[in-house]
Amino acid sequence: MSNLKELTWEHHKRAERQDFVHELMSGKMSEEMYAKFLWNQHAIYNLLEACAMANSLFNDFPTVRRAPKILADFQELWKESENPTLTESTERYVRHIFNIKDDPEKLMAHIYVRHMGDLSGGQMIKKRAPGKGTMYEFDCDIKETKEIIRSKTSDSMAEEAKLCFEYATQLFKELYAEKKETDQQVGSDQN
Repeated sequence: MSNLKELTWEHHKRAERQDFVHELMSGKMSEEMYAKFLWNQHAIYNLLEACAMANSLFNDFPTVRRAPKILADFQELWKESENPTLTESTERYVRHIFNIKDDPEKLMAHIYVRHMGDLSGGQMIKKRAPGKGTMYEFDCDIKETKEIIRSKTSDSMAEEAKLCFEYATQLFKELYAEKKETDQQVGSDQN
């Protein structure tokens, strides 16, 4: 059995401690901000899952795919005619995934971080996030799927999994900084 959870614990906690996550979990996040988050998540998951499928990584748990549901959630909430821009960290992350597209072990580290997170904490997020939250609805046995994912991990994936958490942390920081900047502009416009 892998110790991946223990080996990445500090990086996981650092991501969860971000102000963006606190606002999301407070239930007070705006539809617009959450939609921007979803747009970035879609870019990440869409490529990650395409690479995973090309490497047969989803053969044992095909219904875990999130990208189509993330896109549906985004489309439900986004009211503008043009899509938001991707954050710098998302662009870097997508380039990284493209660079490891032929390395099943590294890709599996990212699936572990992202999909296990959705399977584990997704129900709490769904209750607090704007919209329907279909990205947190799974057409599979959650416990069984988590076991399958865990069975495909190893301690050698720790560095790549930590990198995934670092990208997530950076995305949270960038989106929260954008939110604060927008809040300040709105505040100064009202004065």
